[in-house]
Amino acid sequence: MALQRKFDAKAAEGDMTSMIDMVFQLIIFFMVLINFSQDDQNQTIKLPSSELAKPAETPLENPIVLNLAFNGNVYLGAETSTIAGLRPLLELEANVLKTQKKSAKDANVIIRADGNTAGGMVQELIKKCQESGYEKFALRAKEEIGY
Repeated sequence: MALQRKFDAKAAEGDMTSMIDMVFQLIIFFMVLINFSQDDQNQTIKLPSSELAKPAETPLENPIVLNLAFNGNVYLGAETSTIAGLRPLLELEANVLKTQKKSAKDANVIIRADGNTAGGMVQELIKKCQESGYEKFALRAKEEIGY
C-alpha cells in the first residue's frame, strides 16, 4: 500500500513581508545618503580648470550659491539678475537668514563663475555682496586631473 502525500500550495509560498521591509529600508538609507550638492549647480556654467582646486573638506554652513555666466548674468536658484540688480535678491537671502536668527555675516557665498568670465566681473560680484553685508566667499573651479 503506497502512501500518497498531498502537495500543499500554501507551504511553498514564502512570506515576503521581511523582504519588502528590507527593500524599503535600503531605499530610505540611500535617499538619506544621496548628495544633493549638484542641485545648486547651473549646468550652463563651465568652471575653469585648476591644478590647485580640491573638494571642500566639510560642507559650508549657510551657503548661498551664485552662478556667474560669461555674459554677466547671475543665477541665484531659479532667479536671474545682473550684477547691478543683484541687491534685492541678496537682501531676500539676508531676510531668510534673519528668520534663522543669523545674519549675512554668517553666510558663505559660493561663487561659480564661468571660465570665460572676465576677472573684473567676479570682483564686481564680490563687491556687490560686500555692500549687502556678506563677508565670507568661496570660489569654485574644476579640479584638473593631471596624469
